[in-house]
Amino acid sequence: MKVLVYSAKDFEIPFLKLANKGAHEITFISERLTTETAFRAIGYRAISIFSADDASYHVLDKLRDFGVLYISLRSAGHDNINSMAAARAKIKVANAPGYSPNAIAEHAITLLLGLNRKLIRSFLQIREQDFRLNNLIGIDLVGKKAGVIGTGRIGKVLCNILHGFGCELLANDLAPDVKLASNFGVRYLELDEVCRKAHLLFICVPLTDQTYRMIDADRIELMQDSAILVNVARGAVVHTEQLLNALDNNQLGGYATDVYEDEAGIFFYQHSEDKKVDDPLFWRLFDHPKVLLTPHQAFATREALTKIAETTIYNLNCWEEGKDSINAI
Repeated sequence: MKVLVYSAKDFEIPFLKLANKGAHEITFISERLTTETAFRAIGYRAISIFSADDASYHVLDKLRDFGVLYISLRSAGHDNINSMAAARAKIKVANAPGYSPNAIAEHAITLLLGLNRKLIRSFLQIREQDFRLNNLIGIDLVGKKAGVIGTGRIGKVLCNILHGFGCELLANDLAPDVKLASNFGVRYLELDEVCRKAHLLFICVPLTDQTYRMIDADRIELMQDSAILVNVARGAVVHTEQLLNALDNNQLGGYATDVYEDEAGIFFYQHSEDKKVDDPLFWRLFDHPKVLLTPHQAFATREALTKIAETTIYNLNCWEEGKDSINAI
C-alpha cells in the first residue's frame, strides 16, 4: 500500500521503517496536514498523521477526492480529526491507543518534581555561581492529597506512582475503577471536590466537547492557593489565559505542562532561525516564573516510539488485508 506520512520527525522515522519491514511503500514528509498540504496525498491510499495535523471537515473532503481511504494516527488522542466527517467520506481511521502510559505518567511526575523543587531555577543560579537557597524551597510529597482527573491507562499508572510517594489519592472519572480504589485507596469524588481538596492536580483526560477548557477561572478559584497543576493531556483542557491570571494573582501555586492549547505549528519544529514565535500568550506562559513547560515530549521514549510505530503499521496491515483494525475510531 502507498502511504504518505505527514509531520514525519527525524526521531520517529527509523522506528516506522523498522516496524514496516518493507510491507508498505512509505513516503515521509515533514509538512503538517492542512488544507494547503492535503494535495500531497494525491496517489496515496493511506496517510498517517500526528496530533498537530489538521483532519477537519474541509481537509477530509479534499482527501476523499484525492482517493485516500485510510488514516492511521500516530497518537492516542484523536481530537484533531473529525470522525463523523471521516465516516461520511468513507475514510477508515485508527489511532495508537495505550502505546506507553508509563512514559506519559513518568513525565507528569518529572514535571511535578521539576517545578516543585525549582530545578530549572536552581540550575540557572548555579551557572551564575549563586548557591543561595532562598528561592528554591519546595514541599514534601508524602501525605499530600493528589487529585488525578481521568483514570484511564495513564491515570492508573500515575496513581501507582503517587501511591509510592505516599500521597493520599483522589480521583475523578466518568467510570470509577473499583480495582484502582481497592489497590491504592483511591477515593472518587466530583470534579469540583477534587479541585477543592487536592494539593497536587494531574490532568489525564482526552480533549472533548465536555473537557474543553474545563479548568477555567471558576475551577481554579476552587483550588488551594498553593496547589500545583500538572497537564499531560491536551492544552485546550485548560483555559491558558485565565490560568495565567490566577498565577499572577497568587491563586495557584504553579502550573507544569507538556502541552499548550495553540501548540500546532510551534511544538515539534525548529524556530530558532525564524523570527520570534508570534504568539503573545505562549510567551506569557513560557516566561512565567510559576510555570514549567516542555514541548509535548512526554511520549518520547524508545519504548513508546516503538509501540506507536508498530501500531501504525498494524493498522495499515489490517486495511491492506481487508480487515478492520482493533484501534478503529
